Amino acid sequence: MNSFIDPLVAFVSAHAWLAYLTLFLAALLEAVPILGSVIPGSTIILALSALIPSGELRLDWVLPAAIAGALIGDGSAFWVGHRAQSEILSSWPMSSYPRVVAQSEAFFRRWGALAVFFARFVPPIRAFVPITAGALGMRPLRFYAVNIPAILLWAPAHVLPGVLAISL
Repeated sequence: MNSFIDPLVAFVSAHAWLAYLTLFLAALLEAVPILGSVIPGSTIILALSALIPSGELRLDWVLPAAIAGALIGDGSAFWVGHRAQSEILSSWPMSSYPRVVAQSEAFFRRWGALAVFFARFVPPIRAFVPITAGALGMRPLRFYAVNIPAILLWAPAHVLPGVLAISL
């Protein structure tokens, strides 16, 4: 994995605008079912956050980029599930991952709204719970009431360790 991350960090550190875009996309793609299970979004966010202490990136831009990506990613996945309802969980490409879909569904059924909150911190379930919540009929207002605070905690939890690791 380092063979991918190290050149990415080196390249985007020379192009700050690209670093913010990469942070945004890393957070967004983590919420995409299946793709979010293989994209090392958290690792990318942590690695790019390490550029903050040197002044190459700014914390006041990194956090909003990560938050916006996660909000749009989770929100989009939720709305796809909400529109398609339960048939989305049994259609391709979700049907190729029945175990993860079943785990996400069981996790959501057991914990309800709390599943949306906790899933934000648990890969690879993080990539499946928003679409599952929508497909199983969670109301949008309830989803966002839980998802937004989770993202507001998740972003600093992924950014600040990168800052502190370099600062110490």
